[in-house]
Amino acid sequence: MSQPLEGVKVVELAMWAYVPSGAAVLADWGAEVIKVESPQGDPIRGLVNAGVGPMDGITFTWEIFNRNKTAIALDLTNPEAREILYRLVDEADVFITSLLPPVRTKLGVDLDQIRARNPGIIYAAGSGQGAQGPEFERGGYDSITFWSRGSISASVTPPDYPRPVGMPAGAFGDSISGMALAGGIAAALVRKARTGEPSVVDGSLLGTAMWAMQMGIVGAAVAAAAPTGAASVAPRIANPLVNNYKTSDGRWVALCMLQRDLYWEGLCAAIGRDDLLADPRFAAPDDRTANAGDMVAELEKTFETESLAHWRETLGRQRGQWDVVRLVSEVGQDPQAVFNGFIQHVDYGSDRSLPLVANPVQFDRTPPELRPAPEFAGDTDNILAALGMDEAAIIEAKVSGGVV
Repeated sequence: MSQPLEGVKVVELAMWAYVPSGAAVLADWGAEVIKVESPQGDPIRGLVNAGVGPMDGITFTWEIFNRNKTAIALDLTNPEAREILYRLVDEADVFITSLLPPVRTKLGVDLDQIRARNPGIIYAAGSGQGAQGPEFERGGYDSITFWSRGSISASVTPPDYPRPVGMPAGAFGDSISGMALAGGIAAALVRKARTGEPSVVDGSLLGTAMWAMQMGIVGAAVAAAAPTGAASVAPRIANPLVNNYKTSDGRWVALCMLQRDLYWEGLCAAIGRDDLLADPRFAAPDDRTANAGDMVAELEKTFETESLAHWRETLGRQRGQWDVVRLVSEVGQDPQAVFNGFIQHVDYGSDRSLPLVANPVQFDRTPPELRPAPEFAGDTDNILAALGMDEAAIIEAKVSGGVV
């Protein structure tokens, strides 16, 4: 089955996770993505994450963000290598980069320089704080720009916690921001197909974080509230049916019954607390609002009496919305995730495989097929041959030092 971006050619000049993750999404959707690395390679190739480095020759951080791509290594300070890049750009639909603006200009890959070679190309860039303004040349990372500057860390940190809460996983903001950038590029491809006009597509870690936090940001502005920490505390106090409750075996169930009064009676019946329905503290909606703290205390006492297995079965007997607070080690085995192809096992030969998370958008209800990320400069000869260079020309380019 063909993918929606088959026939689209993308040249990627990017490092780490944010922009490469967006290019990986395009590759998952069928685009041909040629990743251009420096002679030193993308530093994420050797990144140790969560205490886990390369195993059996596979660096999982590299594979996550570079599957389904091909790769070439060019020293863009070398004029011959730069000309090879331009020849790739000549044939491309999209150029995507994470380099800071001064570096783009120095290496000959800023907007004007790329458009001089291919006026119709879509030029996409991912930045920390945005493409304009006083900090447009400043870099960013997901932990400091998305998580911290975007207010997510402060919003999930309890008021009495000794330090800001850190990200739940590496490249957390990068992955979300990369998906948004890929969506912008896809929209630009549609626009070009309809009008012939190429777009400049800009995404940023800060902008994506603010999009994710817009309920809190706009709510704070409306309430003229000063930054005070956990933005989610007030709603949870107002509605105890939107809260997490600990079970007897140390696990947690998450309730998200936004229509508190609609589900209150059914929840009480399911968990064996019909007595709460007759309790004058909770008799009417206004009473439940006024005594929300007492409701939380009663529910906490109840959930602490039984195991997670008990509450899975019990909560399944009522109509309100709930789920289990799962551990990261459990999500990959979630039957629903497996059934929908959200996990794809990539074959590396010699009985080696890696379960990679597929990007969450599917077409025709078919998960994308994932291939291993390229070896360093592993596709150089094939990419150069596709440009019309014969063996002698390829050898000469390598001898010049511009091509690895």
